[in-house]
Amino acid sequence: MAAQDRPNGPVPDRYSRVAIWFHWTIALLVIFNIAVGLLHDPVPALRSLMGAHKALGITVLVLTAGRIAWRLAHRPPPLPIHTPMWEKALAHAAHAVLYVFMIALPLTGWLMVSGSAKRSPLNWFGLFDIPYLPVSVATGRLGHDAHGVLGWMMLALVVLHIGAALRHHVLLRDPVLERMAPVFRRR
Repeated sequence: MAAQDRPNGPVPDRYSRVAIWFHWTIALLVIFNIAVGLLHDPVPALRSLMGAHKALGITVLVLTAGRIAWRLAHRPPPLPIHTPMWEKALAHAAHAVLYVFMIALPLTGWLMVSGSAKRSPLNWFGLFDIPYLPVSVATGRLGHDAHGVLGWMMLALVVLHIGAALRHHVLLRDPVLERMAPVFRRR
């Protein structure tokens, strides 16, 4: 499918290299952080990764800000013309919620650490300290509770997102996945 001409200029048939880089980098960091965050209690060996979990959470927050700025300046490729309106609306809503979670999860984690009675170190891989937010212990507890719930919700949304991409690629055989993963482009 070639780029289509629209009144505001051509619409690409796939995401830009920068958008693809943001997507896959953030996706890998989010999957790692979900695994460490949700499994560090039942799998004690993962507790040693909590410093990386925090640093990568801040990284996700910064990359998400960059991704949103990029997205506002660069139009994404359209969904296939045959996609029903309800499915387009659901896809847009799911993406909006993913963005909200990519901001809310790091922020609630930052609140949790900042408001802890026993503050643990907060730095970016030992290279520099990340300042604590000026919050109370009660706010830290609220951050802790929200962070846990959001982690499970993010896991569900990531599974749904992957399932939807695979549905498009395997069952519908349309180019939706190929727009973000050109390696899957059919010849």
